[in-house]
Amino acid sequence: MNFQAIAQEVLLTEAKELQNAALNIGDEFEKAVALIAPNEGKLIVTGVGKSGLVGAKIAATLASTGTSSFFLHPTEAMHGDLGMIGKKDIVLAISYSGESEELIQILPHLKRFDIPLIAMAKNPHSTLAKYAEIFFNISVNKEACPLDTAPTSSTTLTMAMGDALAVSLMKKRDFKKEDFASFHPGGSLGKRLFVKVDDLLKKEHLPIVSRETKLKDAIVVMSEGRLGNVIIVDENRKVIGVLSDGDLRRALMKEDFSLDCSVETAATKNPRTLKNRNMLASDALEMIENYKIQLLVVVDEEDRLVGTLHIHDLIEIGIR
Repeated sequence: MNFQAIAQEVLLTEAKELQNAALNIGDEFEKAVALIAPNEGKLIVTGVGKSGLVGAKIAATLASTGTSSFFLHPTEAMHGDLGMIGKKDIVLAISYSGESEELIQILPHLKRFDIPLIAMAKNPHSTLAKYAEIFFNISVNKEACPLDTAPTSSTTLTMAMGDALAVSLMKKRDFKKEDFASFHPGGSLGKRLFVKVDDLLKKEHLPIVSRETKLKDAIVVMSEGRLGNVIIVDENRKVIGVLSDGDLRRALMKEDFSLDCSVETAATKNPRTLKNRNMLASDALEMIENYKIQLLVVVDEEDRLVGTLHIHDLIEIGIR
């Protein structure tokens, strides 16, 4: 049995259903965005079974992209959780058949409170569709399941419809990366957009030597500092140079190499420094990569040493 061919057939079947739906998009998205975008309440997603699982994902996507949303199971709604739906809320109900009993039971109660209803189903004449102000058609010609029974193409299409709605609302609200990051402060994007150089700056116990320090003594300081570098400063803490392990290796290759020479002899003079401590850490990482260095020396306006930022510190916290 060729499982590679089976996998290809599944993906192509689902892709074809997505393409068919894309080519037959009506004005329901215009209506849905016009209804949801200015609304002051929440968009509550509900459904049972596989539709409920997809609905939970749609609610999560909406919530993370600027639309206040959560998932409500219709059975729980019938047993007290209807009180979670406010007068300013909108309900997005999902049922492929449009006749799911648990879902149908809550529809009269929604109408009683004049809660706007958006429906996702395959049949525009279903009970769910009849209750709805806006109808999304999620019918498919063929499930990817070989028995054409297990929800496969239909759940993929439903999830994609939810994504399309979320993206439409993002565009309507001009939702930017900064907005997304504010909902994901612990994620990689949040770190890239919020963590600054000053948040990660190492300011204490820095590997510092004077320009008169002998190279052999500077090597000891480098080893103890565990940064692979030594920073050379004058009596006013003004940065003169940096001795990296790369500088040390290059010095070793010279015929006149001596451990008793001054550290300044082997160091890189006028090294790359950074004065803007409010720079995003992600931008500092880009500088480090562009300059092909491991340590970025941070100085004040008078070029006096403030601290250091090592590439490993950035990578460890997930700055990419």
